[in-house]
Amino acid sequence: MKDGYLKVAAITPDLKVADTIYNTERICEKIKECGALGVKVMVFPELCITGYSCGDLFLQDILLKKAQKSLKKIAKCTVGINAIVFVGLPVCVRGKLYNAAAALCNGEILGLVPKTFLPNYNEFYEARYFTKGMEETVYIEIADELTPMGTNLLFSCETMPELVIGIEICEDLWAPNPPSIKQALSGAVLTVNLSASDESAGKDWYRRSLVKGQSARLLGAYIYAGAGIGESTQDVVYSGHNMIAENGVLLAESKKFENGMICTEIDLLKLLAERRRNTTFETLNEVDEENRIEFLLEMEHTKLTRTVNPTPFVPDEKQERDRRCEEILTIQSMGLRKRLDHTNCKCAVVGISGGLDSTLALLVTVRAFDSLHLDRKGILAVTMPGFGTTDRTYANAVNMIESLGVTFMEVSIKNAVNVHFQDIGQDSSNHDVTYENAQARERTQILMDIANKEGGMVIGTGDMSELALGWATYNGDHMSMYGVNSSVPKTLVRHLVRYYADTCEDIKRKEVLLDVLDTPVSPELLPPKEGNISQKTEDLVGPYELHDFFLYYMLRFGFTPGKIYRLAKLAFLGVYEEEVILNWLKNFYRRFFSQQFKRSCLPDGPKVGTVALSPRGDLRMPSDACARIWLDEIEKLR
Repeated sequence: MKDGYLKVAAITPDLKVADTIYNTERICEKIKECGALGVKVMVFPELCITGYSCGDLFLQDILLKKAQKSLKKIAKCTVGINAIVFVGLPVCVRGKLYNAAAALCNGEILGLVPKTFLPNYNEFYEARYFTKGMEETVYIEIADELTPMGTNLLFSCETMPELVIGIEICEDLWAPNPPSIKQALSGAVLTVNLSASDESAGKDWYRRSLVKGQSARLLGAYIYAGAGIGESTQDVVYSGHNMIAENGVLLAESKKFENGMICTEIDLLKLLAERRRNTTFETLNEVDEENRIEFLLEMEHTKLTRTVNPTPFVPDEKQERDRRCEEILTIQSMGLRKRLDHTNCKCAVVGISGGLDSTLALLVTVRAFDSLHLDRKGILAVTMPGFGTTDRTYANAVNMIESLGVTFMEVSIKNAVNVHFQDIGQDSSNHDVTYENAQARERTQILMDIANKEGGMVIGTGDMSELALGWATYNGDHMSMYGVNSSVPKTLVRHLVRYYADTCEDIKRKEVLLDVLDTPVSPELLPPKEGNISQKTEDLVGPYELHDFFLYYMLRFGFTPGKIYRLAKLAFLGVYEEEVILNWLKNFYRRFFSQQFKRSCLPDGPKVGTVALSPRGDLRMPSDACARIWLDEIEKLR
């Protein structure tokens, strides 16, 4: 196992009711097929050895004995497969019948977990045959082996301590207090569910929400294997609905009414990182080690087949993306609304460059004013042309201001900056960092002084990606009175503006927004070349889509540079060469650590997502932390 990835599968084999010989052959075929694919955890449906829909045949002694023989044969099939396999069967103990799941590995029956909650309503009548599972661990003889059995059993891998598995059986998940809760608090990071949930209209949606919700609640992975075609259709139908979820995200799902299997990789280290971060996930102080059954697996490099989204801050599906954009715009505007209302401020000052960030900040400010029923004329949109301003961005700024009906102001910074250069002895032909930052600070001074003069509030425009890289002039565009974009990454800024353009009824404003989206990202601090932008930010600091990807996985899950690099190579396959990704990854870490001092004194601003850089909230990082061990790992990747 590398980077915590583990290949798992949920399998619905072909089946004949009460034909244990046929069923065993199909199960063994699937075990061998999955073994060839490198699957390490295989989960089959509830009572799959006999079929779930046997009815009163479960009371036939011959069926129970044949099921035990089949279990022995399936266990033997796991020899040399290098996987742990979970199958379902009826088991008789002390004169009582239990609906159980058996854990098998390398020819051994590791243990049996009986079903805790037996449905006995509507179409279900399990209490007619089965007894509720016992909490105490008992040892029973099954398939000529003395095997532990109980609802508290956990299965722990000796060669991969991160892998601890708990078992639920169908209805256990639907109960108010699922067994997986206690299992997770006792250390289980993966829950397997052997199920036989029949179909009815809309039930798949509810089942899916249960699986996703439970994996999120447990900060764990969940494998759900459902009974399928082959079960009796006397009164109900089974669809073979299989799912694999990880912390609320559905990684894989089968097509209904098609027997087969789904397989993907779960990230154990990611889940454990989530549990470390979440202080309300309180593990049990006392865990009975007698209930923890150990097994051995050989671990090798896991080839990833799961999808890696190159824009983790942005949902793939348009409907969800639009919903997220509307929600974020509302959070931003409501944050500003509260600040304006609290300070009884009826004037906002926004510096408008014609770029993405200032455009978004202006749109958010307009929303806030509208929600307070304030006159938009109280928004002072200030253009401050400088040495690098192009006609295109200037025109977009002016047109945007006019279309929104806010107050237009223009203050050129050229003369003031030239005087400042004379005062400090700066050669204006020397286009160094002083040349650039003097312009940014002059603009901030203008905005602050206008705000003082008008009794207003300066609205910050800088985004989270710029803050992560330190791509802001300290006490220049770094400073404001409320930063509405402070937790919005650059990749998301673009989609927020796009969403506004797509939902905008004003044709002129929509045209301006589309041109803003088409304009290269630039601070415009260096003179234009032939009237075009000469300074493109991404040429200097690297592509923002890469930096946002790095930022997300570094802060959200604490991934190592090596793991982030591995994921980035998959996410940006065919987009960036591996060496390019590695070079910008190094640049990201170098800048992230060296620029923390700017983030340590950020203005207030609303958090909109799971990653934020506020020193008062999500990121309590020392400004003088050393990046050495992170950079050393990157060097070893070359």
